[in-house]
Amino acid sequence: MKFVDEFRDGQLAEGIAGAIRKTVEVNRRYHFMEFCGGHTHAIARYGIPDLLPDNVRMIHGPGCPVCVLPIGRIDLAIRLALEHGVILCSYGDTLRVPASNGLSLLRAKALVDKARGDIRMIYSPNDALKIARENPSRQVVFFAIGFETTTPPTAVALLTAEREGLQNFSVLCCHVLTPAAITHILDSPEVRDLGLVALDGFIGPAHVSTVIGSQPYEFFAEEYRKPVVIAGFEPLDVMQAILMLIRQVNTGNYRVENEFTRAVTREGNRKAQALVAECFELRKQFEWRGLGEVPYSALKIRERLAAFDAETRFNLTYQPVPDHKSCECGAILRGVKHPTDCKLFGMVCTPDSPMGSCMVSSEGCCAAHYTYGRHKDHPQGHATS
Repeated sequence: MKFVDEFRDGQLAEGIAGAIRKTVEVNRRYHFMEFCGGHTHAIARYGIPDLLPDNVRMIHGPGCPVCVLPIGRIDLAIRLALEHGVILCSYGDTLRVPASNGLSLLRAKALVDKARGDIRMIYSPNDALKIARENPSRQVVFFAIGFETTTPPTAVALLTAEREGLQNFSVLCCHVLTPAAITHILDSPEVRDLGLVALDGFIGPAHVSTVIGSQPYEFFAEEYRKPVVIAGFEPLDVMQAILMLIRQVNTGNYRVENEFTRAVTREGNRKAQALVAECFELRKQFEWRGLGEVPYSALKIRERLAAFDAETRFNLTYQPVPDHKSCECGAILRGVKHPTDCKLFGMVCTPDSPMGSCMVSSEGCCAAHYTYGRHKDHPQGHATS
């Protein structure tokens, strides 16, 4: 493992930028989607678009787990706290995502009857387990969100609760899967039929790939003829991945390449995969914000562990809820629009007062663009998108 500074070296960045300029074909346009929000954050923070030729365009995908969480799922969590009086535990960014009726988990916290329940920010599932142990007379629910990266820790929490017999602990599972979302994007009318989103390749997720490996992406190169380069989150990782994608597009030899060899293998983390398989199975359908219902794109808790499934324990029924009419988060997550195409961006919608999910997490597309001022130099947005 090399030092982080080596992946932020300005001279090396100029060298890769020069190689990109020499490699691009002047009569061709290149459109690459970075799926992961960590890449979106790096692209905005380090000004990578300014180092790219005009005919290389980066498109932001739905790669922030907070961003793709639909309003209806947050409403379920709020209902658990307000109506069932549980101690609802989740990660910090999740608490700030706007839900129905002007609420979020953070705002709902003020409405909870503290004698019965609460809403608490935690840093890991272990924190939720600890709260359950310390409050044996109260129901504790861990609101579990995230891609494949955060799923193994949730599995460990479920198995720990089973082993300890924690009857007051359960999980509201909203873990989603990246390959299914990529397939859904490629099959969407906007990509396949209408041509609203041109896609020549993907920068594959980094942390997700440490768990699932690079093998699941081979399908996209073989069946869809779209190259994938898995990259780390540092600016030189991203620039090297762009160069690798350009070379593939030029030759027409589409495959999966792994720029992030210091952390990712083809097989991934088999132990983590086994834990996930033991605790979870596929849902037939799951709603993603911006993508709608995506088949087999999320996980549910297996029947063996149903006693720790909050949806079963509290007899919860999911109801979809439309986004704010003026919010363009859905189109932004699909790559159809840019943050500055939204009339709320930077005006009534900011990281301090988010109207849409893309402005909540630092990895959200809108939050990254606002925080690092990408919209100020390019008011129309598309030059840097």
